[in-house]
Amino acid sequence: MRVLQLIDSLETGGAERVAVNIANALSSNIEYAALCATRKEGLLKQDILNTVDYLFLEKKRAFDIQAINKLSRFIRTNNIQIIHAHSSSFFLATIIKILNLRVKVIWHDHYGNSEFLNQRKHVVLKGCSKFFSHVFSVNKNLQTWAIQKLKHAHVSYQPNFATLNKSLQETILKGVANKRIVCLANLRPQKDHITLIKAFNKVNVKYPDWSLHCVGKSFNDEYSKSVHDTIMEFNLESSVYLYNAKLDIYNILTQCEIGVLSSISEGLPIGLLEYGLSSLAVIATRVGECEIVITNQVNGLLVEKSSEDKLSKGIINLIENNELRQHLKKSFKLHVETYYSEKAQIKNIIKVYKSIIKKHIEKL
Repeated sequence: MRVLQLIDSLETGGAERVAVNIANALSSNIEYAALCATRKEGLLKQDILNTVDYLFLEKKRAFDIQAINKLSRFIRTNNIQIIHAHSSSFFLATIIKILNLRVKVIWHDHYGNSEFLNQRKHVVLKGCSKFFSHVFSVNKNLQTWAIQKLKHAHVSYQPNFATLNKSLQETILKGVANKRIVCLANLRPQKDHITLIKAFNKVNVKYPDWSLHCVGKSFNDEYSKSVHDTIMEFNLESSVYLYNAKLDIYNILTQCEIGVLSSISEGLPIGLLEYGLSSLAVIATRVGECEIVITNQVNGLLVEKSSEDKLSKGIINLIENNELRQHLKKSFKLHVETYYSEKAQIKNIIKVYKSIIKKHIEKL
């Protein structure tokens, strides 16, 4: 079996992490695993294993003839059977499919604004979906959407899984040991850092020795500026720290006690699973698959989105109740290891691959 993961960039986003994780895991489970970044490289390039064949296209536009020809040659030279296209890379995958009819395309939907699917534009996607052999959806809302809107016959729910590099140690967090809260999320509006900072301000009044550490890419845009301005507004410069994108996630998380996500919309956030693998007590908003992964008061805490009051009370509850915090740490780690492990998810992905290849062979 010979499979290529296709992704637009190697920045530290959720879809990008999944593409790299799948490619790495497949490299020891199938004959040939490759990964292609179409437009941009990024920090995650360092996480790609040597056993994964890597290609960078430097694609400049939607119809970049040079990039299309380069990828098409790569597909033919390496006898690729399946292109596993992530997020917006479906368009290029469709073009390649038209040029190489024998190759099969799987589309992996990581759409982060799954709370606002009624606003999603999908005319081009629906046309391309006729060339997909299968659709993977990272949450149940997206699965239902693909069935109803794309009218695709083969759609399945495919939960994300997380892996962590435990050997990389670069970042030393500021603040007091055992009193750190972390948020793994790129600086995008859907992650709602503003509500988190406002909530933490209420926490800071009562527990000034605790600190908040936001790890994620800054795009130097208006939203990033608003995050900085909110920190300044509440005079939290010595309690709230921004670290931009980092690779040594496990090292960072093991320096923290509590992992938080304050998103207004989500798919299945990789950061949440990474919290579990790193033994953090977690608190997240009731969006996307967060309320599927977390059972409130059993393995974590769930609060309503956009509520600084409820989020601050949840954080304070974890700070004040060490027994609860330790229980949630152990319970969530076990839950993530059991249901969101690399082994379980890769087994299911390979099963779908085999089914597609088998159907192709039967038609010959």
